[in-house]
Parts: sequence; structure tokens; C-alpha cells
Amino acid sequence: MGSVWGNNLKLSIFGESHGGGIGCVLDGFPSGVAFDEGFVLTEMDRRAPGKNKQSTARREKDLPKILSGVFEGKTTGTPISCVIENTDTRSGDYKNLVEHPRPGHADYTGRVRFHGCNDPRGGGHFSGRLTAPMVFAGAMCKMFLKSKGITVGSHIASVGQIMDTPFDDIDIPAEQLETLRTQAYPIINPRAQQAMLDLIEQARQDQDSVGGVIECAVTGLPAGLGSPMLQPAEGRISSLLFAVPAVKGVEFGAGFAISSMFGSEANDRMTMEDGAVRTESNNNGGILGGITSGMPVIVRAAIKPTPSISKEQMTLNLAHGEVEPLVIKGRHDPCIVTRAAAVIEAAVAIAVTDLYMEAYGYASN
Repeated sequence: MGSVWGNNLKLSIFGESHGGGIGCVLDGFPSGVAFDEGFVLTEMDRRAPGKNKQSTARREKDLPKILSGVFEGKTTGTPISCVIENTDTRSGDYKNLVEHPRPGHADYTGRVRFHGCNDPRGGGHFSGRLTAPMVFAGAMCKMFLKSKGITVGSHIASVGQIMDTPFDDIDIPAEQLETLRTQAYPIINPRAQQAMLDLIEQARQDQDSVGGVIECAVTGLPAGLGSPMLQPAEGRISSLLFAVPAVKGVEFGAGFAISSMFGSEANDRMTMEDGAVRTESNNNGGILGGITSGMPVIVRAAIKPTPSISKEQMTLNLAHGEVEPLVIKGRHDPCIVTRAAAVIEAAVAIAVTDLYMEAYGYASN
């Protein structure tokens, strides 16, 4: 089963969208990390649905109930487990999807993979609802990373064709990342926000959806994390980013644009600043040969438009083998991107924590 991840830090995610609850287990997490409940709840709230017109009307409090691994304000070093109850489900909205798989969704592939035994309600184990426990795990990892002077943050780089100002990939103050975390819409250029919201509202009124890109940065990382060839830092981070159901593309640094550069442009020339090796540019996104360079790690994740839209579509009736109209009921986001920043950050934070523990052998803090 593909719901267990990690080398040194093991993450397991369980549950279905309309089951009794969802949750996760973090095994191998260091002991002695100060637990900040307020921070965890704030992170959960960033991802939570039902707060505005840009998200689904489904309302879930997303309150994690920690069953083990935290005692008297610190992590114990034993597995951290948490459960999040599902309290606002409308399973009847999904009855017609058993034989009418939604275009762009995992209804069909999930049915084939699990021989028709999967739970289809709300997307089951394939739902974006399962990113809630990932955000909890990411919040735990952010607390550990903060104790090492490492900060993870992000912003909405684009919605549709509307672009935000990108990060300065050479100098990203931790304060900027912390400020973005507190914004309802983490955007660097305020003028881009209204244009993005207008586009999302247009998609909503058209019973459609729109996608976008989240740009994430990690600052304070030491050089030397990751391995060449089969365990590169990019691969470890990407593997968790692709666990997010809506992610269809990942790029680091200049990404695909680096292919159009000359080597003299793409190469990041090294220099020395305050006794530390730095580079004058960061086209490689803080990773060389699968190993962190000490520069900020810059990664962007492409988020596809929500596949569940109210506009009539055509799909295959699996029982009859005929193409028929489909109208999807239920409550769905016209744009997932506005809630995705916390999820992308969580995936990156978990991966970076695993890489850090591998490099420094931290069984405990």
C-alpha cells in the first residue's frame, strides 16, 4: 500500500473522506521537541475548508486528537498518532459515481486497483481531505526544523494566468515566510490577489474550476543533505509532493526554463560570504547532484483544477459501456490553490526533516 513513506521518519496516513475519521502516525520523530498546540491548530486552519467562496462549503473543524507521542509539552520519541474526525459528510451526493467515474478523478483507477472494494464516498482515500493529517505531520516537522534554524514557507505563485511576484531565490528572509503564513491568501504582490479572486469567482459562477502554482522555499538548510543518483533531495521532496492528489508537476529552481539557458547563464557561480559558501544565482534551486548546497531550496508545485465541477460533462457508464452526461453533486472547491500552501509546505517540511535526520543521525533531539 502506498500510504507509508519515509526512510528515517516514517509517515503513515489512513482514513477515507466520508469515513469516521482520518489521521496519521509519525514514527521516528525526535524526542524533546517543544509542542506548540497553537501553532499546530493555526496550520490546520490554513488548510481547513468552508471559510470563503474560494473553497468547498463543507465545514470541518480539523481538530487533531493526539493519541500518543506528546507528553507534558514535548515529544516523547515514540510514534506520534493523531485522529481527525469527519463531521460534515453528505455521502448520498456520490451514489451515481460508482458506475459513472468523474473525468479527471481517481474513481476509475481506484476501482480497478482495489477490485471495486474501495470507498467511493467523497473520493475515499483518494480525496484531498487526506491532506489534513499531512498538514498535522508537517506542523510537527516545522517545529523540529525551527529548532535547527530552518524555515519552510510558500506563496501562491499563480492562479490560472494571474502571476504573483516570485521569491528572491538568493535572499528570502525567514520573516517574509512567517508573514506569508499569517495571510488569508499568501501573496507577495497585493495587486495580484484581487485578480486571482476575480478569476476564481468567474470559474465558480461558470460551474467550473481553475488551477495554479504554489512556490515553496526552505531557508536555513545546511549543505550536504541528500544523496546522488537514487536518493536525491529533489526525488525525496517530489515523492511527497506527488502524494498531494492535485499536484501534477514539480520543478526546482529555474525548473523547465533552465533548458532554454546557456550553461554560462544556468551555472550558479560560487562565492564566499561571511565565511560561508554561497552562489550568485540559484537556478538549481539550492540542490546540486541531489545534495543541498546551502542556498534556499526553491520548489514549485503545479496544482490542477478541481476535477469535481458542477458543469455537465460526459463520462463512461461502466455498467452499460456507453458515454453519458454526468452532473456532479456535492461541495467542491472552484480553486484548490487558495488552501494548498499549507499542504505543499507540509510535504516539503516532512521530506526535509527526513533528509536532516539521515544526515545527522537524530534519533532524538
